[in-house]
Amino acid sequence: MASRADKMASGVNFSNFGKATDLKSRIWFTIGALIVFRLLSFVPLPGVDPVAQAALYANNAAGGVLDIFNTFSGGSLERMSLIALGVMPYITASIVVQLAASLSPTLAAIKKEGESGRKKLNQYTRYGTVLLTAVQGFFLASGLESLAAANGIRAVVEPGLMFRVVATISLVGGTLFLMWLGEQITSRGIGNGISLIIMAGIVAQMPRLVANLLEGGRTGSISGVIVVGFIAMFVGLTLLICFVERAQRRVLVQYPKRATQRGMMQADRSHLPLKLNTAGVIPPIFASSLLLLPTTIVQLGGAPVGDNAAGDYVQQLLQWLQHGQPIYLLLYGLGIVFFCFFYTAVVFNPEETAENLKKAGGFIPGIRPGKNTQDYLDYVLTRITVLGAAYLTLVCLLPDFMMGQTGQQQFFVLGGTSLLILVNVTVDTIAQIQGHLMAHQYGDLLKKAKLKGNRGR
Repeated sequence: MASRADKMASGVNFSNFGKATDLKSRIWFTIGALIVFRLLSFVPLPGVDPVAQAALYANNAAGGVLDIFNTFSGGSLERMSLIALGVMPYITASIVVQLAASLSPTLAAIKKEGESGRKKLNQYTRYGTVLLTAVQGFFLASGLESLAAANGIRAVVEPGLMFRVVATISLVGGTLFLMWLGEQITSRGIGNGISLIIMAGIVAQMPRLVANLLEGGRTGSISGVIVVGFIAMFVGLTLLICFVERAQRRVLVQYPKRATQRGMMQADRSHLPLKLNTAGVIPPIFASSLLLLPTTIVQLGGAPVGDNAAGDYVQQLLQWLQHGQPIYLLLYGLGIVFFCFFYTAVVFNPEETAENLKKAGGFIPGIRPGKNTQDYLDYVLTRITVLGAAYLTLVCLLPDFMMGQTGQQQFFVLGGTSLLILVNVTVDTIAQIQGHLMAHQYGDLLKKAKLKGNRGR
């Protein structure tokens, strides 16, 4: 039987949106922050010629891990703007801190300190973001110089050490500003700020790609069957993602009988929700980044190519790791499965969960508290992770396979990873909006109850 809260949540609609002034101010703040993010993506780095940089990126940088950075930053890397690295260094640093907190006893003890421990870990994440951005920014500036010199394009007005230092400082400042902007959206806006910034970058790329797809179908350069197939695939995958991302395995938890206000003994029941896709979008991002790393090194580092043996091996490797190739698809799928199990083991600790249940007096019916509960949770989590890994593999490999078979490689940024991020962030943001509307309805009910109480006196 549904509770009153569940009934009210199901009855939430947007008819009361105009009355929720706090919600409207949060939404306007979020929109304004995302506009600032888009404006910054068009501000070039000092010493970079935007026109020459666009030509250089179009000729050389496509197809590597830089495409992932470019997609998540809304094309900022393509224009070599102040926020060219986007929020990816922050995400990487946060993942590293999470892994370290699971492996290091010292960081694990800090994590258990509660709110103070969370603040310390967040501070470590910020320090890691500065370090990663500085390293990535310096190598990006150096790679830009070497790539421009190799292609004879004057993308950098005055190459040298001063340009690298200035570019690195500018990139660090841009990423830190985005990190601060994301935190402001989280606290004063709607949704997770970092996720919304990534989503805004992907959405900014989609109109141009969709227009190119439809224009290709109109001019005949792309078959109409392919256009319809792409649209049907994206719609089908979107529906699948919406369905699976909300799927949960609810483990029943029983608590001992407790005395109520009326003197009756009542047993409490609750559920431990285990998401089918616990790892989220981390596995495809990690797997694709590792696979595209050799291509990026060749593009920016100038690996030997030509008639010699080393050049032949490099060319063969690049062909194997092209989007849509069988070896790439195989390694990509295996990488997604591996990181699904690895990251799920990091973010969910059955031993800690079983211990917390034991301390709270809860138990799973038919399972003894302690070690048996830990083994049972590990068994259930392993089974649902298999399904989650299969789902992620299907969502990520199907677009790559279709694009590889049709030869439409310019649409790879509309792959499964982008769809996962778009759908997840949209669903979470709508859920938060509904939560604010429900809180507003609760507030109205409390006001009415107080008014009735005052009239009755």
